[in-house]
Amino acid sequence: MRLRILAVGRDRSGLFQPAVEEYAARLARHARFEIVEVPEARRHAGTPRAREEEAESLLARLGERERVVALDERGPEHTSPELARRLAAWLAGGRDVALVIGGSDGLGPALLERADERLSLSRLTLAHRLARLVLAEQLYRAFTILKGEPYHK
Repeated sequence: MRLRILAVGRDRSGLFQPAVEEYAARLARHARFEIVEVPEARRHAGTPRAREEEAESLLARLGERERVVALDERGPEHTSPELARRLAAWLAGGRDVALVIGGSDGLGPALLERADERLSLSRLTLAHRLARLVLAEQLYRAFTILKGEPYHK
C-alpha cells in the first residue's frame, strides 16, 4: 500500500518542513510514503475560484482506485488509537490511500465529492502547513500503536 499526503502550498517559513521530513522518514519504515505538494492558486486567492483550481490540481494527482481521505473540519475527530484502527482498516482494504489537505481557502466541492471519507484533526483551526505536520506525526503514531512500539504512551 502507498500512503500519501497531498497538500496545497509549501512551507516557505521553514518552520515545519524539517519536522515533516523527519516524520516522513519514520513513516517510510512502515509504508511507501510520500508527500505531494501542489501550488496555491494565488491569482484567485480568497475566492471560490482558488479552491476550485487547487481541487483540480489535487484531483489530477489522485489515482482512480485510490482511497481519498479529505482533511475537513466537518469530518469526525479521532483519538490516536481510533486513527490507528482507521489506518488498519485502510491497510486491510488493499488500496493506496491519499490524505488531502487544502490550502488556506479549504478544499473545493469537487475534491470533497471525490473523497471516500473525511477526517478532522482538531476542532481548532490549524494553519494548513501545521496540519501537514500534525497529520504526519499522527500517522507515524498510528503505525507505532498498531505495531506495539513504545512511541505512543
